[in-house]
Amino acid sequence: MEIIIVIAIIGILSAIIIPNYKDAQASFALERSAHKLSQDIRRAAEMALAAEECCGGIIPPRYGIYISMSELVLFADTKPPKGIYSDQDDIIDTLDLEDKVFIKDINVGSPPKTSITFEPPAPTVAIKWDNESDPGADVIITLARSDSSETKKVIVSRSGLVSVE
Repeated sequence: MEIIIVIAIIGILSAIIIPNYKDAQASFALERSAHKLSQDIRRAAEMALAAEECCGGIIPPRYGIYISMSELVLFADTKPPKGIYSDQDDIIDTLDLEDKVFIKDINVGSPPKTSITFEPPAPTVAIKWDNESDPGADVIITLARSDSSETKKVIVSRSGLVSVE
């Protein structure tokens, strides 16, 4: 009788947990992607603060991260225009989000893309998009799941503070 009760309890718990497992796993993927993006932005700031060498042993004037709807790039801002990612800048790393997670919106210009650069020694933060325009506000990057309406926001303030909501 005790074995039947234990098996019934396990069956009930399994029936409750298993259907929610995939949804929880996808929610964690969105959460991980948002935190990874915030860490990558902080990584650019840390590289600038540490005056890290790259690109053949030179210390670039700025490090930054370029964010568009389809591309995330960590770069050394070594070529003009100052503070904006260009194909001529040195790419440190190409970044990816997890499967089924994408950038839904960036609260800057059209098309939505931005370069966030950090210049030592402070590091001074510059947020620019589209031909050196400065939004004059915090950048809000909204990440979403392709199979849900759930979203996460990564916010980069004018002072360089990065947070996830």
